[in-house]
Amino acid sequence: MPLNIMNRILRPILCALMLLTGNVGVTAGPQRLYVSPSGSDHNDGSSPTTALQTLEGARNAVRSLKAHNELNGPLEVIFATGTYPISRTVVFTTEDSGTPEAPITYRSEQEGQALLSGGIAVTGWKKHKNGIWVTTLPLVKEGKWWFRQLYVNGQWRGRARTPNQGVLEVKATTDTTTSLRSYQVPSDSFIFAPGDIDPTWEHPENGEAIIYHYWTDTHLPIRDIDASQNRISFGYPSGKVFRDGFEGDLARYVIENVYETLDQPGEWVLERATGRLFYMPMPGEDMNRIEVIAPATQTLISIEGDPLEGEWVENLAFEGLQFAYSNFELPWGDCNNDQGSASVAACIDLRGARGCSFEGCTLRNLGTFGFELFEGCTSNRLCYNTLEELAAGGIRIRGAVAGGNPALRTGDNTISDNTIAHYGLTYPSGVGILVMHSDRNTITHNLIHHGDYTGISVGWSWGYLRSAARGNLIEKNHIHDIGYNNLLSDMGGIYTLGLSPGTTVRGNLVHDVNANRYGGWGIYADEGSTSILVENNIVYHTKFGTFNIHYAKDLVVRNNIFALGRLQQYSRSKREPHTTVYFEGNILYWTQGRLLVDEYEWKDEPYSLHVNPYLPPRDTTVTYVSDWNLFYNPNQPKSEADFSGRSWEEWLAEGKDRHSIYADPMFVDPEHFDFRLQPDSPAFKLGFQPIDTRDVGPRPRNNTPAR
Repeated sequence: MPLNIMNRILRPILCALMLLTGNVGVTAGPQRLYVSPSGSDHNDGSSPTTALQTLEGARNAVRSLKAHNELNGPLEVIFATGTYPISRTVVFTTEDSGTPEAPITYRSEQEGQALLSGGIAVTGWKKHKNGIWVTTLPLVKEGKWWFRQLYVNGQWRGRARTPNQGVLEVKATTDTTTSLRSYQVPSDSFIFAPGDIDPTWEHPENGEAIIYHYWTDTHLPIRDIDASQNRISFGYPSGKVFRDGFEGDLARYVIENVYETLDQPGEWVLERATGRLFYMPMPGEDMNRIEVIAPATQTLISIEGDPLEGEWVENLAFEGLQFAYSNFELPWGDCNNDQGSASVAACIDLRGARGCSFEGCTLRNLGTFGFELFEGCTSNRLCYNTLEELAAGGIRIRGAVAGGNPALRTGDNTISDNTIAHYGLTYPSGVGILVMHSDRNTITHNLIHHGDYTGISVGWSWGYLRSAARGNLIEKNHIHDIGYNNLLSDMGGIYTLGLSPGTTVRGNLVHDVNANRYGGWGIYADEGSTSILVENNIVYHTKFGTFNIHYAKDLVVRNNIFALGRLQQYSRSKREPHTTVYFEGNILYWTQGRLLVDEYEWKDEPYSLHVNPYLPPRDTTVTYVSDWNLFYNPNQPKSEADFSGRSWEEWLAEGKDRHSIYADPMFVDPEHFDFRLQPDSPAFKLGFQPIDTRDVGPRPRNNTPAR
């Protein structure tokens, strides 16, 4: 009799014997299934010697246990050290659910040592010429495969590009748009400067232009190059004009994946028509010994419930696993125009999931986002994961729009103690954590760094339209080195958008935020941000304002430290006939740049809509309230301070900061960014509460898997 059949017969008999012999007081551990690269999906997985071989095989074995009523409590599926290829998405549905009493956990035997890979090893290399090697990929030639990333010995390698360093600048646009405020205008060509692009390239159709403008990286396939006009045209239009901001500057760009530009070690080119892959090795790389992996599978794991039918995937956990080499190709006509690269797929996605978790996992070398929670996802946990070397962003959450079917609402999820690093490598507008139409999520203690766009973004409703992004908590996150390559504009370490009643941004540490043309802000309240509490944050070392408002309503900004913005400290770009912000009890410390920007916007409206106790009675609408703050520039006495074109006395005369002071806050060591207050700081007389940053970012994890 086959061993797996014998095990299925004997297991329930042994359980019954234990009950009959009185062994009911013995606490049994969870049931276990074993998976190994050397196993077989024809095994039953009941022991390491009869291990299964794949994630899909393990899932099927769990289904079989449930179907035969052989699942009597918690179940662990244990993956031995090794690599597990995934050639198609492994889908988990309602039949794969656990229960609160009997959860199902897929975990690595040794944390981080079991790799689930969506990549394919590239072999068959031959010498080509000029130090270049070549191999042929039949699936590419057949039009069944395309990729934008390549990894050699686990390290990302970039496509051949021009220029090798920096960017080129569009010489002239070809669209007919004249208004600098009109930017959402399709454009399918531009004029390049002579010498920037070589019209004699043999196969420019392999190439792609990546245009950096506004807050978008636009990806366009080359159609042709007109040498007589120095004009490059694309297969379909961009979603934005080829300008870069609202001052008339023109966009910047690079060209990738053209054979004639393959001139640097570590670069590669892929040809569609021939399927040939060219690579120039790095010094010391032996092409007969190195491992070359190209990503192939888009989504490695998909958890798919059906919220409209009330069918949920529940109590399913993944612990300590590695995921790598997911692949994504923009559909024809999609130039990546969505803000935050929101159309790029994810390596792991969930829909209709409740009480599921990914903990202690590593997602590395992805051609996609990391995680995405779609409609109907509630009470899930993404905790203690490491996401790095990402083509797009880290984690994205979306659900039903405001007014949509409540069954599709997504919320009450916990995103905590994750590290998200070096993201946006292919799609620089990717966001570290992007919360779109979703409410009451807890986003805490994450470390997010080295991305070319926003660290945490919350809200997806522009202006004062109804929004589903409400009641989110953004707390104790450490965000730094955002916009570090100066590719895009209009970003923040933390970014909010639209109505967000109940949303709180508290206790975060944000620093070193850069940008290209404009908008490297620390905390950025964009279009219509409303009813948000911003408190106890420390923000410093930003290119533009440490705190910025585009336009907003009823923001409460209190007990924060905003320090050392390079060009400005605090800005508002649109005045409206209502109170934008209650700015109270904050410390603003600067050594360069302007304090308030700009003069016109930092005024009250010359007509009355309501009465404010901070102003004497007059016909004025108070558009912002400011008081109980401490201002200080060690290089500028109070008599020289510029409060948006007013002196300190003129500022007070307008009813602003009547109880505020201009004095040294007495930080411990501001030159080295130690913003603790000394005991005799005058800030304490204003009621300022010390901000403790010792527990900001990921906390130590108990490595014992939750049961």
